[in-house]
Amino acid sequence: MSSPNIRNICIIAHVDHGKTTLVDHLLRQAGTYKSHEVMTERVMDSDDQEKERGITISAKNASFKIGDTKVNVVDTPGHADFGGEVERIMGMVDGAILLVDAAEGPLPQTRFVLEKAIQKNLKIILCINKVDRPEVQDTDMISKVIDKTFELFVELNASDEQCDFPILYACAKLGWCTTDADRVDALVKGTDKGNFADIYDLIMNLPAPKVMDSDKFTLLVTNVAYSDYVGFLAVGRVVSGTVKQGDQLIRFTVDSQGKEVREKFQAQKLFVFDGLRQKPCDIIEMGDIGLIAGGSEYMIGDTVGSEGCEVLPRISVEEPTMRMIFSVNTSPNSGTNGKAIQSRELRDRLIREIRNNVALKMDPTDEQDQFYLLGRGELQFSIIIEKLRREGLEFMVGRPSVVYKKGENGERLEPYEKLTIDVPEVSAGDVTNMFQLRKGFLTSYEQQNNASSDPRVRITIEIPTRGILGMQSRFKTITKGSGIISSEAIGYRPHQGEILHRITGSIIADRLGKTTAYALAGIQDRGMLFIGEAVDVYEGMVIGEGNKDNDINVNVCRPKKLTNVRSVSSDGITILHGLKKMSLEQYIEWIDADEWIEVTPNVIRVRKKILPANLRSVRRQDRDD
Repeated sequence: MSSPNIRNICIIAHVDHGKTTLVDHLLRQAGTYKSHEVMTERVMDSDDQEKERGITISAKNASFKIGDTKVNVVDTPGHADFGGEVERIMGMVDGAILLVDAAEGPLPQTRFVLEKAIQKNLKIILCINKVDRPEVQDTDMISKVIDKTFELFVELNASDEQCDFPILYACAKLGWCTTDADRVDALVKGTDKGNFADIYDLIMNLPAPKVMDSDKFTLLVTNVAYSDYVGFLAVGRVVSGTVKQGDQLIRFTVDSQGKEVREKFQAQKLFVFDGLRQKPCDIIEMGDIGLIAGGSEYMIGDTVGSEGCEVLPRISVEEPTMRMIFSVNTSPNSGTNGKAIQSRELRDRLIREIRNNVALKMDPTDEQDQFYLLGRGELQFSIIIEKLRREGLEFMVGRPSVVYKKGENGERLEPYEKLTIDVPEVSAGDVTNMFQLRKGFLTSYEQQNNASSDPRVRITIEIPTRGILGMQSRFKTITKGSGIISSEAIGYRPHQGEILHRITGSIIADRLGKTTAYALAGIQDRGMLFIGEAVDVYEGMVIGEGNKDNDINVNVCRPKKLTNVRSVSSDGITILHGLKKMSLEQYIEWIDADEWIEVTPNVIRVRKKILPANLRSVRRQDRDD
């Protein structure tokens, strides 16, 4: 069975290939906005961090009309760290638009999401975006990208029908696309005017939603929302039956021990997506994506249905490969910049985050006030930390580490990743050497664009996940910001031994007080300082990075002694060299295993796990790793 007047689609793309821009024009040209409404760019990036970072973090829904047919579209994240968001929404859709950059071709996250779509037997439209890029003009790069995409389909065991995909050539930024390759040149030059008519026609050719042959209402919860007016909202596609406002429903869920639980409730409010809005309705039809209010709470993977409905399999995603310790703030300055939460509050807040993201898990530690949060990558962790910080919370986090497994013979296994790196040819040697020093090995080296005055190469490296922790800043420095790096998990392999994380030690304050320019001036030649004068410090707080591998305990509060003797040479102005201002992401990359990041709403600091100087060693070989 199917619902003929509904289409449910998602957009598959790597980071920055233009999927959010494409959705913007799909909504605009379909007449979703009224004449008086203001049309902003990247409307699907609604979260503050999404707007600031320019990436999609969580999957979001919208809808538009093509004639009498309603199209529900899901904008999915393009970064591998948010793969869980992608995996859980695949069951909501029946077709996909695969968006590929005309110059870069299919990249690792494209492969990851495409594999999930092929496994779900989705029908796929290939859209070659950014065909107006200068490096694409007067070359056969577009045909090479199509060939690479076809090879990827074959490699992922796509069916013959899926491999016979329709092709669109598009410039989403300017709002046009075409199925006719001969029109591309005229559209790029502006001698021909285009629109999104061809993509709308191809969407209409996608299959209608498949539904179960049952009159019992059934919905699989694939997302959870919250409203200040009606409470928690279950978001998902109706796979059988219909639901009306006031119907008696059952939520089939599991408790913390994994036991099945049934909760009865009444559907107090129903909503469907209308453009970017959630529109109240009296009934949600079979095949449509809707929202249901009335339950005390929902978890992703729950089944919501009427009495006697079939309980659907819970959503499963790939296991996390990294973990990070979250702890209550035990620093001397705790509570001075935000709300210092207790362990119970921190645990409850992390559990709420896990319920809204099936890719996250939580494990206990040996300490009651510390918890392991398991996820996919450093970017995912930094976004969660930033979210909690903006809520006004104070807490601490440790250095990210990988999740190990045991092999059949008891050997230690660690996660591996495949790096795909696009860099200028002049930087290729330094980049390759950097990752080979961290146990990576080169598997391919391809010239990308020999016709350019700045030729680029694509390097593929297989490396332990430990080897890429903390490497983003170094990579950007080596490539002068022009390199593109992306990763893809490729399973577990035998442990490769020690990988040195950082060769430098820390400069550490040895007492409580306020920094002085006089004290800092005497220390600055011993390393790079993170803080300036008149900053509150405490014993064990890290105030800079040393030049050598051992830690240094220093007095940064020492005032200048006043005397009645003056001289021109000694009484000059104290000058401090430039400070190294560190962001949250840079701190996550930089810290060692014996250090904490103290996160507050206003300040981010680094401290030693053991604060008193007489209880910890400054030698690297003595540190707890």
